[in-house]
Order: sequence, then structure tokens, then C-alpha cells
Amino acid sequence: MIENVQFKLNGKAIKITIDSDRMLLWVLRTDFGLTGTKYGCGEGICGACTVLVNNEAVRSCQTSIKEIKDKDVVTIEGLVKDGKLHPLQKAFAEHDALQCGYCTPGMIMTAASFLKKNPKPTRKDVIEGMDDNLCRCGAYNRIIQAVQSAAKKMNGGN
Repeated sequence: MIENVQFKLNGKAIKITIDSDRMLLWVLRTDFGLTGTKYGCGEGICGACTVLVNNEAVRSCQTSIKEIKDKDVVTIEGLVKDGKLHPLQKAFAEHDALQCGYCTPGMIMTAASFLKKNPKPTRKDVIEGMDDNLCRCGAYNRIIQAVQSAAKKMNGGN
């Protein structure tokens, strides 16, 4: 059904007339050119398409555009502020927490949501918090290190 949908995208107010049953993933990639959000499995299992909706990690391949009406959506591109990478983005680079990089945006977005709820996670907390995101390259140890490192920096540590 074609309808007007309003929401915030990376801090900017958006109003779009669109088939409201379209998945958020395709609207972000096709209509807004935000290709950091990846198509992985299309089933909501792998996490490559994860974005934040009202600060919660959401699988954009399983979320229709009508479900985000009047909400705040943040993509991997929206984490950059004033040209500076988010501490998670920096930590993933510093810890080489990627190989092919395909899962990385979804991992970072899941971690961003997770760290809002648990700003001082243990290794076990990170493992549990990131459990629903898949990395086919197997960079899990470096991902855990990156999330813990970012958590420390975000809490004023080095």
C-alpha cells in the first residue's frame, strides 16, 4: 500500500511516499543509497542488515518501512559524527576485527545497541550480546576485543 512515511534517518527528518510493505533494508540501500547496511540471509538470522531503530538493534531485512513510522533510524553511516568515526568503528579497525568486512556494519550496529544497555561488559557479556550476528570469516575473538576496547573508550578509559 502506497503511503507517506515519516521518520528520522541518521538525524535527518525524512518524509517519503512509498509502498509501506517494502523492507527497510531495500529502502535504505535503493532509495537512500546507504549501502553500508548489507543483505545477508534475508531471513533475519545473520545480522548483516542490522540498523538501530530507537537505539535498538533491528534486522532491516525483516522490518517493513511502515514499522519505522515516526521512529529514529541510524545506519552505519550515521555513526560518524563531524567526520569522526564512532569509537566502535575505530576499535574494529584497530583490532582488525574483520576479514572480508561484510558482517562488520551489522556487528557494529548490534554492538552499539548492546553497549547502550551494558556499557561495561565482560567478555562473556559481549559473547552473549553479539551471539545473533554471524561472521563467516571467523573473526570472533577480534570482534570481542574490539567491542570491549570501544566500551572502555566510550566510558572514558584508554
